Amino acid sequence: MNPFQLKPEKMTDAFMDWQQLYPRSYDKRAVDPYTRVRVILMNGTEFEAAGYSHQFQRHEANNDLRRELAMMRRQEQQQQKKIACLKPMDETVLEHTIGYEQLAVDLTAGLAKRVTCAHVKSALDFALLEDFDHLYRYADLLEMEHGEYAERLVGGYTEIMPGRPTISEHRCPMDAICPPGKPDAQLFDKMAVQVITAAEQQTMNYYMNVCGLYTSDLGRKLYQEIGMIEEQHVTQYGSLMDPACTWLEGLLMHQYVEAWLYWSCMEDETDPNVKKLWENFFQLELAHLHKAAELLKTYEKKDWQQVIPGGEFPEPFLFEPNIEYVRQALKMVDFTAEKEAFKPVNMLPKDYDFFVYQKAVNANVDAVPSHQVIDRSIRLRGKDYRAETAPSPIPALQNRTIDNTTLGRIYQ
Repeated sequence: MNPFQLKPEKMTDAFMDWQQLYPRSYDKRAVDPYTRVRVILMNGTEFEAAGYSHQFQRHEANNDLRRELAMMRRQEQQQQKKIACLKPMDETVLEHTIGYEQLAVDLTAGLAKRVTCAHVKSALDFALLEDFDHLYRYADLLEMEHGEYAERLVGGYTEIMPGRPTISEHRCPMDAICPPGKPDAQLFDKMAVQVITAAEQQTMNYYMNVCGLYTSDLGRKLYQEIGMIEEQHVTQYGSLMDPACTWLEGLLMHQYVEAWLYWSCMEDETDPNVKKLWENFFQLELAHLHKAAELLKTYEKKDWQQVIPGGEFPEPFLFEPNIEYVRQALKMVDFTAEKEAFKPVNMLPKDYDFFVYQKAVNANVDAVPSHQVIDRSIRLRGKDYRAETAPSPIPALQNRTIDNTTLGRIYQ
């Protein structure tokens, strides 16, 4: 499908009244887990669109162009508000968090399987193991505090077991920077970086906001800690973007990626009510995409083909289980970062910044929230909570009565 060859609706016809804006929420007891995941993904995508548009306006002096951005941005805001209310009121913060981490695992794995740039793939695989571990930590908290099993929420699509221990993920900020993207990078690689950056940014924002609203000290501490890692992920993924891209080129790419994601969602959705929303918003994104192309032509004298050659959408992104892929990726579980490289922790100089930073934030292992959650779960149940198809392929992570706090952090 080539969205540039489709006739868009008029943007002026797309505003919703209050009745249209408030949707029927999904049923948390009956919803397919990947419907929840798609809702979180597209909510984050619209957050990214709004944030980018606001920053663009703040760096632009031409009021005619700023008015065009304001028109588009108001519609993006309506889309975000409607998507956000697909989440039902009886779905708790922690239940919804399980959806965030399932999204992080299966989105990251799905993108990693399709990108062509070796470093983008390595960055995805590297962070994948951290989000995989976050899912495990939150799942143990859910079982411990609410007696609810996260396996039901993820539907068996995604395993729940340790990844790179969260305690080992805390790195010197200077090691979160990747090589910048290049203008001639493959289109899908550029799209993947934008998608994952927006998704991780939404997770970061969610944890930043709900941390102070959570109802137990241990939970608040866990959101604090994992929220710090999500910021680290946003830094890592955002550094992979092309810094030479102009604001209008970026606007066009944002709208193209949004349209592709809505098209993917409507191709993949099983809930009729939610599918209709994806279909409607795809039509709206077509209008935004064509408007972005028009603005690029008017203000930079560039054709959209100079940014998106050909215009044909890649194959849609369809959510699917990635159990075997994650198990293969676990071979990087003892890796960390050294500037732009990912390598086993044993290969770092013994005085490297990673160890200095670890000493600063994790001096007292027993005070680290992610460790406290698993340690308390083990003491209460006799073992941690997991949902595995088989024991972990990493021998050091197979013991369910001890939380490993040295893997990927201490010389072995």
